[in-house]
Amino acid sequence: MDLLLYLIAFCLVKLLQALPLMWVARIGRAIGTVVFWLDGRHRRVARRNLEQCFGGEKTPGEIEALARENLRRIGENFACAVKTASMTLEELKPYLEVAGIAELGLEGKDQPPVSHIAAIGHFGNFEMFAHAAFLVPKLQPATTYRGLKSPHLDGLLLSLREKDGCLFFERRRDGAALRAALTSKPLLLGLLADQHAGDRGLRLPFFGRDCGTTKAPAVFALRYQLPLYTAICFRTSMGHWRIEIGQRIPTMENGKPRSPEAIMLEVNQAFEQAIRRDPANWFWVHNRWKTAGKLAAGVEAPVVAASSLDPADPA
Repeated sequence: MDLLLYLIAFCLVKLLQALPLMWVARIGRAIGTVVFWLDGRHRRVARRNLEQCFGGEKTPGEIEALARENLRRIGENFACAVKTASMTLEELKPYLEVAGIAELGLEGKDQPPVSHIAAIGHFGNFEMFAHAAFLVPKLQPATTYRGLKSPHLDGLLLSLREKDGCLFFERRRDGAALRAALTSKPLLLGLLADQHAGDRGLRLPFFGRDCGTTKAPAVFALRYQLPLYTAICFRTSMGHWRIEIGQRIPTMENGKPRSPEAIMLEVNQAFEQAIRRDPANWFWVHNRWKTAGKLAAGVEAPVVAASSLDPADPA
């Protein structure tokens, strides 16, 4: 069965990569529409999350339209991520722009640059971060992921991601390798920070409600004294994206380290502002607001393939 799934996925990847990007985007949106009508569980999760965050601001009809568009966007994003994995940076430039590079403060410096941490999330085609990082001078793009249970599918996914030269570290196995890389070369390390963090995460507000929040971006920035930013992928039109690098989030205050809670609260606030700009652009089918009671009962929070490495794990 594992091999059969791999062969089906492999053929689908090759088919999408053979088509023009705009065709792939339309196919992805069509698939997302079908998923909206057939996948009742994720449709209900998206509706519930949107109602709880925007119920006081939007009508039921607007919530329904947002949920439907969100599933279409997710289909578009995943299909386009497969296609863009096979494209060169030159081929991608008409479809991708990066704003805010000056925020990193890399220009005009004579000394070698240090690594930078970017708190990223499931905005738009978030796989574009690996491509966009090559438009940032002097830094090697890197990120973390969680491997799939199927070795064949995991290998296929990793082969797609590694084609652009971005460094990938498996969160359960590669902690020591990541820490060594951070101190040996200047990385632009993207850490996903918008998924439920389980019982090891911080409890912080997001859209006015308490939720589990990873502390990984803050802990890495504090431990290695590295600058921390947010980076958001916005969809500007179908099959076109803009990565926006936010202002630096301070990790020191009055000469002392800020707490991870204070730092990650700013990340949550930046993510919330980005979601309000384009609500359909985020991953609403994930239950970010799992309760502490469920965690205490032993329900494990789901993770995605690129979830952020826990810096508290031993080397």
